[in-house]
Amino acid sequence: MRQRPGSDERDAHELTAAEEIDMSNINTLAKVLDGASGPLVLNLTAVEYLDSAGLNVLFVHADRLEIVAAPLLAPVLTVSGLADPATIRGLHSEDGPERH
Repeated sequence: MRQRPGSDERDAHELTAAEEIDMSNINTLAKVLDGASGPLVLNLTAVEYLDSAGLNVLFVHADRLEIVAAPLLAPVLTVSGLADPATIRGLHSEDGPERH
C-alpha cells in the first residue's frame, strides 16, 4: 500500500493498493484508512481480488472514499452496494472513467 498525503487539509489523500485485498491484509488497509483524515482517493486498478473482508473495511470509510477501479472489480463493487455510498470511477473501460 502506497500513501501520498494531500498538500493541505482540503486535498484528498491518495492511496494505492495492489494484488489482493483479503483477510490476510485487511488490518493494514484498515490502519491506513483510519489514520488518514478527510477525503481519500483509493486506487484499486492493480487489485486483482477483493473479498468480503476488504469490502467491510471499505464500507466503513465509504462516505469519504473516491475509488478508482479496473473493470475487473465492477461486479463485486456493484453487487456489494459499495457503489451507492462511495464514488467509484473506471468500472466501464469502454466508457472511460465513470462516476457513481
